[in-house]
Amino acid sequence: MDASRDSFLQYLQFEKRLSSHTILAYSSDLDQFCSFLQTTYNIKNISEINHTVVRSWIVELMDQKISPRSVNRKITTLKTFYKYLLRQNSVKENPMLKIMSPKTSKRLPVFIEKDNMNVLIDNVDFGDDVDGVRNKLIIELFYATGIRLSELINLKQANVDFYACQLKVLGKRNKERILPFNNEMKNSLQNYISQKVDLPNEFLFEMKSGKKMYEKLVYRLVNNYLSLVTTIDKKSPHVLRHTFATHMLNNGADLNAIKELLGHANLSATQVYTHNTVEKLKNIHKQAHPKG
Repeated sequence: MDASRDSFLQYLQFEKRLSSHTILAYSSDLDQFCSFLQTTYNIKNISEINHTVVRSWIVELMDQKISPRSVNRKITTLKTFYKYLLRQNSVKENPMLKIMSPKTSKRLPVFIEKDNMNVLIDNVDFGDDVDGVRNKLIIELFYATGIRLSELINLKQANVDFYACQLKVLGKRNKERILPFNNEMKNSLQNYISQKVDLPNEFLFEMKSGKKMYEKLVYRLVNNYLSLVTTIDKKSPHVLRHTFATHMLNNGADLNAIKELLGHANLSATQVYTHNTVEKLKNIHKQAHPKG
């Protein structure tokens, strides 16, 4: 089992080119499953696993009050794992074919209201030193482009095209895409770069050591600034990505264009933002219509 697990994770890393976070999640799920097999069934050979064993694991997860969304992720891990094992001829049958995923309730993306974003960008004092200019630019980039956290910290200064006013980012599965920015963002970028002359200037956002900024630091500063303008529970870079997409859609942007800007592989991932627009229309109708 251990050898199959390790070769599978290497396949995800080097052939599928999944992110380190995704591979870590797959690894954690498989470790939990292996622990269950040994503790409950004393199974060490992968060929002994059938759909009944997998179902019993799912039941145990549900009994532990693991959310259906998390359970479904673990099921996806096993489905991907067994497809790989079949291609490698490590197993003859796929026990996941008889496994049904638990139903999950739709969770709408959390976003920040437009007025609150205007207050944050236009009225909050970030400071005029290089850290303050950097912090404001990070907030602006998340909101103006919908860029992912991992894409932002890996953004190199050479990927900023001031002439065309666009960024070249490397997204999931090493897929490149172009993100446009306006003249106001251009001025913010130039102002920041002019202040960071003492740094190595490989990555756009760097520590004084010359290393790129780490995710926890960016997450923490975004959380701190969002706390000034909103009381929503989750205050993260991904919320700013949701805010970008929702505000674009509410202002009439084409769904396919938003899909390309976000770097989604298919339109279904982008369509979740239409639910926020529908909910907004429902609230307007309820408040404005005499019989709402």
